[in-house]
Amino acid sequence: MVDCPICSKHVKETNINSHIDSGCVSFVDEQNAAGGPQNGTPQVASFFRTPSSKRPAPAAPSTKLVKQECSSNTNGTSTNGTKPSLPTPASNKRPAPSPSLELEDDSRPSRVPTSLSDQPPSKRSKPNALQRAAPLAERMRPQTFDDVYGQDLVGPTGVLRGLIESDRVPSMILWGSAGTGKTTIARVIANTVGSRFVEINSTSSGVAECKKLFAEAKGELGLTGRKTIIFCDEIHRFSKSQQDVFLGPVEAGTVTLIGATTENPSFKVQNALLSRCRTFTLSKLMEGDVVAILKRALDVEGPSYEPSELVDEELIRYLASFADGDARTALNLLELAMDLSHRADATKEIIKASLTKTLVYDRSGDQHYDTISAFHKSVRGSDPHAALYYLARMIQSGEDALYIARRMVVIASEDIGLADNSMLTLATSTYTAAEKIGMPEARINLAHCAVALASSPKSTRAYRGLGNAMAALKEPGVAALPIPIHLRNAPTRLMKEMGYGAEYKYNPRFVDGKVQQEYLPQELRESLFLEERDLGTEIDEAMVGER
Repeated sequence: MVDCPICSKHVKETNINSHIDSGCVSFVDEQNAAGGPQNGTPQVASFFRTPSSKRPAPAAPSTKLVKQECSSNTNGTSTNGTKPSLPTPASNKRPAPSPSLELEDDSRPSRVPTSLSDQPPSKRSKPNALQRAAPLAERMRPQTFDDVYGQDLVGPTGVLRGLIESDRVPSMILWGSAGTGKTTIARVIANTVGSRFVEINSTSSGVAECKKLFAEAKGELGLTGRKTIIFCDEIHRFSKSQQDVFLGPVEAGTVTLIGATTENPSFKVQNALLSRCRTFTLSKLMEGDVVAILKRALDVEGPSYEPSELVDEELIRYLASFADGDARTALNLLELAMDLSHRADATKEIIKASLTKTLVYDRSGDQHYDTISAFHKSVRGSDPHAALYYLARMIQSGEDALYIARRMVVIASEDIGLADNSMLTLATSTYTAAEKIGMPEARINLAHCAVALASSPKSTRAYRGLGNAMAALKEPGVAALPIPIHLRNAPTRLMKEMGYGAEYKYNPRFVDGKVQQEYLPQELRESLFLEERDLGTEIDEAMVGER
């Protein structure tokens, strides 16, 4: 039995809502109604009580508490002859109903909102605000393999996708440039196979944390049978001694390791770990793939940003080409372009000028080696235009001028060599100039040397001859052949008595310095390491028609 919070009449707890709906007329317990509240204090159902710690101060009765359905006449008497009950005044020491328990027009207590549309605006906006805080590249991260562009490995007929769909996920190393989808593929793998997924980064995790994860994975596998996938981003930043911690768990199958790296794993990942993992090389995204990713982002996020007409097909292709196969960079640039397009003075040229002007170049990664390799091969191929392009690309990206100059010193002997001995002097002078002058002026010296090297005749006789001699040393016993006795040094009397250098003919004493004398060991006297031709003998079929 409880007391109605409006009329204070005794009502069974199960009938309280029906009693209020009837205008406090029906479902009254007549036996206890005459006696009124016991001891002058009404018993309020626990449903209507507010905890004392959260109970507000007494306030004036709200006019919104109830919708009186019982009709009243002009003298305030209801049609059944009784006066409608009003909320008890504050002077009667009855606690005021909590504001959160106000009855709406349907005369029923308000309930906790069950959907986002029922929640107050402040609470409803929080999830959206958190989602918006993430960059566009993170919000657009694919959730399935069908949304991954440009990677045949996880395509419909891809090798890696076939292994995953058959729930045979091996430990693997994902090797690819930034923004090609390494992290995305790892997360999709975890979602597809339903394994426990733990993500760590080698820059912030240590051996102790890894061992703790291995223990948790072993317990999870023993209790539930669920496998654990550990995704280690930038695994090449672990030292090779730190990488040893993965060997046991990966070998035993306690964890499945997915390592991601932008560096060549042959150099950066320990051989023992590499032998326990399969290496998958992710392709660099083509411009068409990046365009498709940007268009998908516009379809999904466009209504929220409402970009202007400036963000059109031409701008999208510009961003895709600028990103150089990096989807993350392209999406970040698109997000910036959509924001800039709302400015009153925005034009397509202003948007392009506002984007980052730094070329995509990693001075310690593959871009570093790929660009210097392209420069060297352009000089070797006698193409000064290409040599200047790659030189400008390295200079613009902040490459060390002395590194470029050192490489040209090598080119002067390796590729020009005997065809023009003066190029070695020019290259060493260029290095000295770059060292003394510094950038940006030294760029002119570098360009001078690069064009001269590319325009010079080429000869690899010296370089090939050294290679032939090095190859001979690989033959059994060749590296240990005895030096001819007449060529040996004789600094002591004992060595002279043993005949060291006794029969040596000092060339300057003879006409034109010519003498009959052997210089190679007996076993190699028929060997010729230096070839007569400056260059090779092969013919490029593509050049046949141009001769």
